[in-house]
Amino acid sequence: MSKITTVSSSEVKRKALQLGFHKVGIAAVEGEDATATQRLQEWLKLGYQADMEWMANPKRQDIRLVMPEVRSLICVALNYYKPTESLKDSAIVEEKEKYAKISRYAQGRDYHKVMHKKLKALTAWLQELDPEIKARYYADTGPVQDKLWAQKSGIGWIAKNSNVITREYGSWVFLGEVLTNLDLESDRPHTEHCGSCTRCIEACPTNAIVSPFVVDATRCIAYHTIENRDDKLPETITSKMQGWVAGCDICQDVCPWNHRFAKETDVADFQPYPRNIAPKLVELSEISHEEWDRRFPASALRRIKPEMLRRNARANLDSFQAKE
Repeated sequence: MSKITTVSSSEVKRKALQLGFHKVGIAAVEGEDATATQRLQEWLKLGYQADMEWMANPKRQDIRLVMPEVRSLICVALNYYKPTESLKDSAIVEEKEKYAKISRYAQGRDYHKVMHKKLKALTAWLQELDPEIKARYYADTGPVQDKLWAQKSGIGWIAKNSNVITREYGSWVFLGEVLTNLDLESDRPHTEHCGSCTRCIEACPTNAIVSPFVVDATRCIAYHTIENRDDKLPETITSKMQGWVAGCDICQDVCPWNHRFAKETDVADFQPYPRNIAPKLVELSEISHEEWDRRFPASALRRIKPEMLRRNARANLDSFQAKE
């Protein structure tokens, strides 16, 4: 086999930034990370993955099962933060009306579409350099521990709420990676900077962060509003949803790093669709499949099917009514 064309890490990073990624780092694939594997296995044994069976895929524990030839991971991050108007300060809000909360990540265009377009372009650029270069990309779409590799590549550190925090954008970032057989110079893994802070743990209304860095999905509002396919949500969740119908940003909203570093994204696709900012719970509780289809085009919210959205909205309405 002929020698693969040499490409430097700096060239790869420069190209990734040109394509619009906000951060890029490189991690070398070396020996097995026994500590990370053990943590994942312990998390799975405790059942904290709920019914997300894909989390137990063996490939998630060994990146070489995903791509046997992989030597390096090019990890990227894209800032999606948008400041949202407080309902309390909005002149359009009437006291008696109840409004739904949608996580910031889902308020605009589906991040998979935005990330994949950029990752595909980066992958194509690499492969055009030499037909011997192999590359495969993912963005929350395959058995890859995105957060672990983001930390290994220096993008940021895994926080106590299990999100990755960057010094430039806080935790409001989408993560992706390109697996390649290139031997690239790796970056230093990021160190952890949560210190003694426990604000995310204390703020979680369902106590889903059972210990620092460990989240139990069976208690998580985000899991139940997005992944749980049951007809009815557990009472332990519905009584504490606080208006959330799609995801939950509570642990990110209280994070001091986010208060310090969050900045509005320059990606136009991530600007909220107007109807995704504080929609009425009553409207969502009765949404038809046709209206759902019209309302959420090219949106990550399409993962939340109409019957799930109705369920989530009704659960909030019932909870509010019970407290009145």
